[in-house]
Amino acid sequence: MHRAATADVVIVGAGAAGLSLARRLTRPQESSTATPSLILVEPPAGSSVRSASRTWCFWDDDPGEYDDLVTASWRHMRITNRNGSSTTATLPRAYKMIRSADFLQHIGTELRDRTEVRSFDATVTAVRDVPGGAEVSAVDAAGRSVRLTGRWVFDSRPPRELPAARTSLLQHFRGWFVTTQAERFDPAVADLMDFRTGQPDRGLSFVYTLPISTRQALVEYTEFSAAPLSEAAYDSALDHYVRRVRPLGPFVATAVEQGVIPMTDGFFPRQVGRRVFRIGVAGGATRPSTGYAFGAIQRQSAAAARALHAGRTPLPTMPHSARHRLMDAVMLRALATGRVEGAAFFEELFRRNPAERVVRFLDGASSLRDEWAIGLSTPVMPMLRSLTELPLLPRRKATKCS
Repeated sequence: MHRAATADVVIVGAGAAGLSLARRLTRPQESSTATPSLILVEPPAGSSVRSASRTWCFWDDDPGEYDDLVTASWRHMRITNRNGSSTTATLPRAYKMIRSADFLQHIGTELRDRTEVRSFDATVTAVRDVPGGAEVSAVDAAGRSVRLTGRWVFDSRPPRELPAARTSLLQHFRGWFVTTQAERFDPAVADLMDFRTGQPDRGLSFVYTLPISTRQALVEYTEFSAAPLSEAAYDSALDHYVRRVRPLGPFVATAVEQGVIPMTDGFFPRQVGRRVFRIGVAGGATRPSTGYAFGAIQRQSAAAARALHAGRTPLPTMPHSARHRLMDAVMLRALATGRVEGAAFFEELFRRNPAERVVRFLDGASSLRDEWAIGLSTPVMPMLRSLTELPLLPRRKATKCS
């Protein structure tokens, strides 16, 4: 016994990428004569392949598209060096935080009210081209087979393995949502990087503090290195920070988030069949040098929706420019080889450039003039060596995604 359904578009995965695309496809478009019918397929509740809850941060204009869902936003950021000196700067665009649970619930509810959208709770086992479209095979919680067919299929499942790459690191993190007894935070200022942490031999570590109120914040230990740490090691680093480095006084941890983001110069294919596309992390939305993805997902889904509404092949765009990908590849290589010391690299980057310029680069909105200035403020010889050797390096299979 099996279930079957057909629609114009099938979207695999109802996370940030899948829901963002579905939302844009169901919006009225002047260039479209009709809203396409959609099928969303997501693993059943409680499935081990569902993503854990986490926060998504991004730079955005005011007002922004998702302001109703924003937990907090900041127009000032602070960078703290290893010696304790700090610099606070005004941001050219607001830095915003959305909690994934809020986003998924709100957009999911919005889409359930649309007659063009149907949802299936099933674990996808295969996606393939078929005559006139593409087919998704899946199994539901009762063990029944599910067959979904569409003119186009967008697959947002995270890749099981990273693509072959010259350099691959991981950005891995664990954060505590804390509530303090006393007022310990300035809600107007986000601590983007505090380098007063133990630094890995080849890589980088810092603490990231995002205040939600004067007594509430997300305090997150983040590391760029070859392998994740144990939960005990993350908690030890966080405990040391909130008790010794930046004492918070009495507090309680109300929630925890933890994750691993690939930092790789490998190529993520966006088209894997005549009618099958990858979006989100699987489609290269993650910025290799920073791990940011939410803003890129919005650009990617908007472009795919515009193309489909206009009757064109909805190939998702590459959300990061070739220049940025090259600069990211050079930085990753320099970090992974130990040619540059991670904390010193970023300290100098912020010391020798206006914060607005660095933020434009991190946001993927920098100009050639910005990038030239940034390049000259980095260790030139180690970076030049990393650049010149890139064409000679083989691309090797990396570890599986965690």
